[in-house]
Amino acid sequence: MFAVLKTGGKQYKVQAGDVLRVEKLSAAAGDKVQFNDILMVGSTLGMPLVDGACVQAEVIDQIKADKVITYVKRRRKHSSQRTRGHRQQLTLLRVTDVLEKGADKTGVMAAVGARTAGAQKPATAAKPAKAEAAASVGTRPSNLLDAARDGQADDLKLISGVGPKLEELLHENGVYHFDQIAAWKKKEIEYMDDKLSFHGRIERDEWIKQAKELAKGKKD
Repeated sequence: MFAVLKTGGKQYKVQAGDVLRVEKLSAAAGDKVQFNDILMVGSTLGMPLVDGACVQAEVIDQIKADKVITYVKRRRKHSSQRTRGHRQQLTLLRVTDVLEKGADKTGVMAAVGARTAGAQKPATAAKPAKAEAAASVGTRPSNLLDAARDGQADDLKLISGVGPKLEELLHENGVYHFDQIAAWKKKEIEYMDDKLSFHGRIERDEWIKQAKELAKGKKD
């Protein structure tokens, strides 16, 4: 089983036994670390993270990447030129386990970047759904889907204010049909507005009213 993890601003597709290099972690050779920012496990796609999933790995060594040479020129100063070399510090890992559930119960040290304050911390998995809901604004809609019904999504771009990029973002968050949007109440609108950083767009552009009319027209 494979997983897609995020660390150091990059994403890696891994499975047990893989050896990979990531930006330097605060860990020593032989330590076991756990990555909790998991974007995908097998066929399960996170929104944006998969709750309770993790990837565990063993630190093989702290290494440096190949030297990268950069040149700095100064115009109108006798064409002086300075050569600089840089070797990125990396951590070499071997993936040991990919877990779909139970990340918060393993007790394995969380993988923390060397630049992050508080070098080593106990493993902290993604917040459980109930805790996440409590911390979020509004209420998560109960009608979000993993995929469009019958594999055919409505053309959400028919809603004024929704372009191709917003439609893609809605799909990524489980919204494929007009009747889903039409059914949202105030708290659910607040949740989606905050979740997708729409800054009041849903109410400002009257998405609910438009979606109801489009859903009704589709039935007719």
